Amino acid sequence: MKNYFEDKKGVMFASSVAIVLLAVFLFTQIITNLKALDTIGEQPNPTNIITVSGTSDVSAPADTAEFSFTITGDGKTVADAQAKANPVSKKALDYLKAQGIADADINNGGYNAYPQYGTEQVACPQVQTMMAPANGAAASPVYCPPSQQVITGYEVSQTISVKVHDTSKAGTLLGGVGALGVSNISGLSFTIDNEDSLKNQARSQAIDKARAQAEELAKELHVHLGKITSFSEQGNYPGPIMYAKAMMSGGAADSASAPSIPTGSNKITSTVSISYEIR
Repeated sequence: MKNYFEDKKGVMFASSVAIVLLAVFLFTQIITNLKALDTIGEQPNPTNIITVSGTSDVSAPADTAEFSFTITGDGKTVADAQAKANPVSKKALDYLKAQGIADADINNGGYNAYPQYGTEQVACPQVQTMMAPANGAAASPVYCPPSQQVITGYEVSQTISVKVHDTSKAGTLLGGVGALGVSNISGLSFTIDNEDSLKNQARSQAIDKARAQAEELAKELHVHLGKITSFSEQGNYPGPIMYAKAMMSGGAADSASAPSIPTGSNKITSTVSISYEIR
């Protein structure tokens, strides 16, 4: 009797396990079939497609100017060189702030201190003794090549970059800073501050052109457009309008004769390629 009950319990346990496994299998099959409903009638990798392209240009005048200048000083020590550069730096920064340039638009572009080298010739005592006159007169110094390189001083340089939101003031600022004794003015460029907005606009217009072309082509072929199977974009985003140092130096000596610099405009081009499944 005991064996009978033990066998019955074993059969019941095995049956329960089988039922659970069957339920899991059926649940998995149901989920798989539900997911397949969305792709009924579709090919996994559609071969019937058309590809169209669209291009759009968006132009806008530059609304931001950027330039940089360098202040240098030299001396026997780094401290001496910095002491010479500090007054020029202060005058330049005070001038920019007086012209309405915010602190956030004045940035330190780099600071460097360089040793300055010279040469020093070293006399050769042994050769000089051998060549001493017999009458006891002092011998002329004889130097041993090569000469010895020594540090003669230091030069410090500090580069400051400036962003100007009122582009009409760029020439005046260049002339004003140059008149204060800075060592170098470079990198004047005109850009669009919010360029991403123009990129988005150009892309959106290019997509509209490509879609219109696809719809017209589908109409002529007597087919219907399906899902988009691929998309790509090529953008022509030109860099900022740059002006050479030679142009800027025209107003560096006198702020009253500040150079007149055209800001120009920036053109952004977007070309998109879109592939549609056709039915």
